[in-house]
Amino acid sequence: MLFATHPACLEHLAGPHHPESPERLRAVWRGVERSGLGDALAPVEPRQATGEEIRRVHPGTLLDHVEQVCAAGGGRLDPDTSASAGTWEAAMLAAGAALSAIEALDAGRGDAAFCAVRPPGHHATPTESMGFCIVNNVAIAAAALAERGERVLIFDYDAHHGNGTQDIFFSDPRVLYVSIHQWPLYPGTGRPGELGQGAGWGATLNVPVPPGATGDVFLAAFDRLVAPVAQQFDPTWAIVSAGFDAHRFDPITELGLSSADYPALTRRVLDTVPAGRRLVVLEGGYDLDALSASTAAVLRELAGLPSAPVEEATAGGPGMAQIDGIGRMLAEAGLA
Repeated sequence: MLFATHPACLEHLAGPHHPESPERLRAVWRGVERSGLGDALAPVEPRQATGEEIRRVHPGTLLDHVEQVCAAGGGRLDPDTSASAGTWEAAMLAAGAALSAIEALDAGRGDAAFCAVRPPGHHATPTESMGFCIVNNVAIAAAALAERGERVLIFDYDAHHGNGTQDIFFSDPRVLYVSIHQWPLYPGTGRPGELGQGAGWGATLNVPVPPGATGDVFLAAFDRLVAPVAQQFDPTWAIVSAGFDAHRFDPITELGLSSADYPALTRRVLDTVPAGRRLVVLEGGYDLDALSASTAAVLRELAGLPSAPVEEATAGGPGMAQIDGIGRMLAEAGLA
């Protein structure tokens, strides 16, 4: 299994007491140690994404603006997203890590890859950095794959809806974007009726779930709603936007997953495509111990090993009624 990370990602500073801190990446690295994989992890040295690769999804002035702010020593990009002098290199490496992992997978170096990078990306829209995100790392990787003729499934289990990823591919039939997320919650997007538009209609699937929803609800959503749509789409690559802030200990969300829930959910996504075409990219997760434990559990799953007994899997939370309702809507639309 491949593992891509870089110490320069620690140099992005979002501000004092900001939840998206360098300690998040250190917690992920502790998760690597906790996983017990050792030499089973093959390191991938990230390269910086090029301007051409980034402008596939951010075609306007966003990139120039971020570079200028960083060169000036940093500044605010939106009300809760700031850049520092080290943000530019961190963001370029965060975007490039997924591209480097794809290149290593193409070369046959592994069956799957995990990218432990920050800043995260899924809120970054074509024109705006927002929600702690600078550029959209997953979207940049998916666009590179789509450009060469791949059909890409992006599955986002971060507690927050990936509005940026959805916006980027809303009209694109080459990329199926799926999100299970808390509702209501920032950024206020991701309603079930947001299904795409034009040629991309039917290639967006949102499953909003209420506060308290647990692991069984996420798995039921995948089995009942996502799996039929994914089977029809027939992806050739799968990318997981792996936010671990749906964990029940996360300080800024209200969902009820445990670290033991993430391996089964991740496995369902990865099994939609052949080995060697599977990529997991870090997004959110703000309780450091939960982030570390969840990373360990997912890494062991990617390596084909039993998950460490970190916590009991959760069950019994609200949200099943919402899944049933979305299933009826998809059936009426001819999508399930």
